[in-house]
Amino acid sequence: MNRFDRITAILIQLQSRKIVKAQDLAERFEISLRTVYRDISSLAEAGVPIIGEAGVGYSIMDGYRLPPVMFTKEEARTFITAEKLMEKFTDFSTQSQYQSAMFKVKAVLRSSEKSVVESLEDHIAVRRVNHAFHKPTSNTLDILLKSISEKKIAKILYIAINSDNQLERIIEPVGLYHENNYWYTIAFCHLRNDYRNFRSDRILHSEITDRPFEHRHAPLKDFLEMGHEGQNLRLVRIKMDKRIARYVGEQRIYYGFVSEIIHEDCIEMSFLTSSLDGFARWYLMIAPNATILEPASLKTIVKDLLGQISENLK
Repeated sequence: MNRFDRITAILIQLQSRKIVKAQDLAERFEISLRTVYRDISSLAEAGVPIIGEAGVGYSIMDGYRLPPVMFTKEEARTFITAEKLMEKFTDFSTQSQYQSAMFKVKAVLRSSEKSVVESLEDHIAVRRVNHAFHKPTSNTLDILLKSISEKKIAKILYIAINSDNQLERIIEPVGLYHENNYWYTIAFCHLRNDYRNFRSDRILHSEITDRPFEHRHAPLKDFLEMGHEGQNLRLVRIKMDKRIARYVGEQRIYYGFVSEIIHEDCIEMSFLTSSLDGFARWYLMIAPNATILEPASLKTIVKDLLGQISENLK
């Protein structure tokens, strides 16, 4: 990619995201950070209102927009492939919204690109052997995505694999993933007080509520990387003094560390663990300088361990 095309692509990426990190740009275009800084500087000199903040990333001032972007023939061809997949592997509501978006995309295509798209529409087919959703008019996927983006609790009517009974579940979806022809959502289930995996075709009804999430959740990729798809994993949040945080740097990895938030006088850490008992025993090492934020059941386990220790010291 020549420099002009690269700078144009960087501008498009800046417009597509709220914040873009220099490291992300360097990895995508396989260039050095120094080259990224030079390209960003070139855009700024050309009049693009770029806002840069050290340690955060770059953004474009609200209100700035480029004229409609032109697509290549190769890019235009991918639209049809994506559209065929959306028709077969998403719910009715998401299909309708995607189709509306595609009309807008096709509207900015040049005549030659429109001809490419139209000629391919009858030459690509996606065959489906199962039904990923309970009924053709389902809006399950749309509801779950809305729940995730707005951090609002969802209510679903669900039939578990080992049961024929319909059961109402109050959930906080973490994310969605597609596997073996089905969509799944990993969510914190209020009924089970734990994370559970829900398959899309077994969700008979779904709706979003006005209630905000009651928990903070790790990213979906952390659940999937654990290899359990959310089953039997518990989110743990603790707060500790900054002065001792450096001493648990390597240890925390072995107990499911996923993220941290640095405050002025403390550090808040999140973990995913399949054993609260094992985590509690590690927590005792830092307990004098740390506080359990959630779950409450972890506090109970720690209290029981302290009771056993007290008895053993008598």
